[in-house]
Amino acid sequence: MKSGFKRTYNTFSGKILVALGLMALVPYLLVIYLFFYERITPSETVYLFSFLALFSIFAGYALLRRSADQICMLSREISKLESGEKKDPIEIKGDTELAEIAGHFNSMAKKLNDLNRKNQEQATQLMVYARDLSLSYQRTKQEEELRNRISRYVGNNLVEKLIDLKDGVFLETERNTVTVLFADIRSFTAIAERMAAEEVVAMLNEYFSVMVDIIFKNNGLLDKFVGDQLIAVFGLVETVGNHPENAIRTALEMAAATQEIRKMRQKKGQEIFDVGIGINTGSAIIGNIGSENRMDYTVIGDCVNVAARLEQMAKGGEIIVGEKTFQQNTGHFLFESRGEVYVKNKLEPVICYNVLGYAKEGVVEMATS
Repeated sequence: MKSGFKRTYNTFSGKILVALGLMALVPYLLVIYLFFYERITPSETVYLFSFLALFSIFAGYALLRRSADQICMLSREISKLESGEKKDPIEIKGDTELAEIAGHFNSMAKKLNDLNRKNQEQATQLMVYARDLSLSYQRTKQEEELRNRISRYVGNNLVEKLIDLKDGVFLETERNTVTVLFADIRSFTAIAERMAAEEVVAMLNEYFSVMVDIIFKNNGLLDKFVGDQLIAVFGLVETVGNHPENAIRTALEMAAATQEIRKMRQKKGQEIFDVGIGINTGSAIIGNIGSENRMDYTVIGDCVNVAARLEQMAKGGEIIVGEKTFQQNTGHFLFESRGEVYVKNKLEPVICYNVLGYAKEGVVEMATS
């Protein structure tokens, strides 16, 4: 590597040359000069040479010792930087080489500090990214768990609506036109008395699992289970088709599924059951009902009470619908009028109909056998 400085007295190499000159050349040259010109005697030559040699050695040593001290000081300064005791740049006032070494070292230390600072900034940014990613994963996991929990009660269309809610409001209380479906196992008390408790629970779980899937498939909301009774609501979210027809289609599929369950249980020698279903359409209050500690999102109103009364009237395998439910169908089903009937807690009679099955090109597909 080529040096950017010249050998002068201020350089380490220059001082070495001066020290060598003092210690090796000057005494000999001076003594030889005086001896040949007979300025001194041989004995004086020895004394003079000894004196000049000692002087040259001490003078050269002093020069080299000063440079050595500067090297030691540079080493200490570098050691302080390495240990973190010193953070300021190294300042060396002395030999040119040592000053340049200190300057190069300061430049390298600055670059390393800048690189270290950038690495720390990048590490901090990576930690922030990792934290955000972790929070995002936790939120996604929580949302997925929430979806799974909610989907046990409502269909996926309503789950999306609930997930997207803002300001912590579940759903606002409102009055709307809905269709309510009640389904109840006929003679359940008598059936349950003949079965062990574990068998009753297994039967209800089997029955409800099938029925709830049918409700969700037809865009319904599971309101609640009350013993062996099931309550579903249609029309709470935007769906394909009108909600009275969705409710009737649900009832027909539930009736057909109940017949399949009967056949399987009969083959196994287990207790069999039938289901009565009541459906009614009308205005209802929809919202959170309950206390601060326990809330139910449900529907209340006269149309709900009428649906419950129609279900109580239905025999096993029957589906009874109210007048508004009948009026809003578009000809996909066949009905049989039951005329006006009086139900509990209603002064005026209620017009209702039996659902016979699907209407396809004039052919009736019965819901039950």
